[in-house]
Amino acid sequence: MALVLASASPRRQELLRNAGIHFTVRPANIPEDVFPSESPEDYVRRLALAKARTVFERYPQDQILGADTIVVVDDSILGKPVDERDAVGMLRLLSGREHRVITGVCLLTPSQKSGKPAQEDTRIETTRVTMKPLTEEEIADYVAHGEPMDKAGAYAIQGLASRWIPKIEGCYFNVVGLPVPLVYAMLVAAAD
Repeated sequence: MALVLASASPRRQELLRNAGIHFTVRPANIPEDVFPSESPEDYVRRLALAKARTVFERYPQDQILGADTIVVVDDSILGKPVDERDAVGMLRLLSGREHRVITGVCLLTPSQKSGKPAQEDTRIETTRVTMKPLTEEEIADYVAHGEPMDKAGAYAIQGLASRWIPKIEGCYFNVVGLPVPLVYAMLVAAAD
């Protein structure tokens, strides 16, 4: 039984490789719309499960790992920016404030007989992140660099934006895109 990552995220792939976890990649490519009155936690839990189930339909003999990461400020969910203007708006919103990074993780383990999951383990991880106040010039330069364009909340803690993050509470890897200690614990639990 192989582990399949239901994500094309290069950051998730790098985190798993660095942790010595062997996997193959099969992106799910599902719609990521937020339902009306859906909480951020319910949203990431639903998407992680949907991604895992979509890939499981194609690979029912494998263990499937689905994940989704969002940035939440107040009660607003910030996904990936749609364009540079959206990225600027997100960074202005995050500037000088604390926000939450929430990742939903789902691990489906196949049944030996039925072709359905024997185990369906879905959990969430939350990390609190503080960003220093940003100037308009810092925001414009960062967006022009291009780094924020495929990142939830329009920043990469492991990249140039690292200089603006004086404090986090919780799992650093969660902010990068995958809470590796949680994933490892889920894999160990599924093996028991």
